[in-house]
Amino acid sequence: MRTPFILSVAMLAAPVAAQKRAIAYTEFDLPNGLHVILHEDHGTPIVAVSVMYHVGSKNEEPNRRGFAHFFEHLLFEGSKNIQRGEFSKLVENAGGVLNANTSGDRTYYYEVLPSNELELGLWLESERMLHAKVDQVGVDTQREVVKEERRQRYENQPYGTMTMEVLKRAFRQHPYQWPTIGYMEDLNAANEADYQAFYKKFYIPNNATLVVAGDIDPVKAKDLVGRYFADIPRGAPVVQPTFVEPPLYGEVRDTIHDRIQLPAVVMGYRIPANGTPDFYAVELLNRLLTSGNSARMNISLKDEQQLAVHVGAFNFPFEQPGIAMMFAIANDGVSAARLEDAMEKEIAALATTPISAEELAKLKIQLETEAIADNSRVAGVASNLANAHMLLGNTELVNTEIDRYLKLTAEDLQRAARTYYVSMNRVVLHYLPLPTNNP
Repeated sequence: MRTPFILSVAMLAAPVAAQKRAIAYTEFDLPNGLHVILHEDHGTPIVAVSVMYHVGSKNEEPNRRGFAHFFEHLLFEGSKNIQRGEFSKLVENAGGVLNANTSGDRTYYYEVLPSNELELGLWLESERMLHAKVDQVGVDTQREVVKEERRQRYENQPYGTMTMEVLKRAFRQHPYQWPTIGYMEDLNAANEADYQAFYKKFYIPNNATLVVAGDIDPVKAKDLVGRYFADIPRGAPVVQPTFVEPPLYGEVRDTIHDRIQLPAVVMGYRIPANGTPDFYAVELLNRLLTSGNSARMNISLKDEQQLAVHVGAFNFPFEQPGIAMMFAIANDGVSAARLEDAMEKEIAALATTPISAEELAKLKIQLETEAIADNSRVAGVASNLANAHMLLGNTELVNTEIDRYLKLTAEDLQRAARTYYVSMNRVVLHYLPLPTNNP
């Protein structure tokens, strides 16, 4: 029995609708191809300066896996005009914060600063784009950092290899087959010239989107952007990979032995690209299964049957056809086979029975609430503007993408489940504890 939907849809939707407001912005291109987006918001005296480069792990060569993520680290080393190790200190001493992240499709850098330090943020990002230190000293330093990150997040983390084990079986031609963090043998084999070539190829203005969001005067901000970025030379056009991964043509099944105590079942389903109608439908299906205490797998597998201690499901928002993953970690004494059977019943139900109006409304309200929370921060607005322009192809989707979710019907979700959540289209892994050596 499902948990009853106690609050009415109207009661839940009213406060969400009241908080929705469009994100205003202006955008333009510099002659060198840099796309610039400005968002003015005087709610707090802070500003976010961010640059998104259209380079991720899918842009790497098969023998240089991990370069995109490695550069996320390397480009904090300093520049021609910034001493090694001083990049972060300049931001922190100004009262700001900074960070970066990498995906299969893009690399993103940002600073959040007091608004009177806007010029500092622009100068730092222009230095990163034009004068970054890409030398053997920095490579050697950051290679050790990445090695430690790989050990902590993947190799020494229980179930930490789930993603990479699914990806390498779900994709046989496309670069999505390797994890963003890459492989140390590739980073070790590369020389300084390889790293410099990668920098010159991808870290160019015509492969980047700059966002300035927050407490700004747009006219002054535009002038400063031109002052710091207009003279950076345009690079050769970056051509994104065009691999077309063939269908799986049948379930891929394997067993992984790991340093774990409880078995787990992991499933990966091939799905369409981010921005397509079916991507959004699968996203709602994943949420229906595992997002929140009232989600179907949480109720069935954890609460009612007590077969699992943890469940999860999520999409990889790749700009080319990607993957949806779901997993469950077994309760003590529960076999992987029994856990998989229980997961199968919940997945099968998605295809046979349309979800209720109450469930669908709750999912949509959850998404709207999260979007409002994300856009309540200038850092969130900056990231969403860059993503909308670069990965979805239209900046205005920062305001309208949510409508793609809201238009989905129960029939849309049922059709998506019938199309993608089928055994011919998936990878299934059983994670089992390493065999014990009995004397």
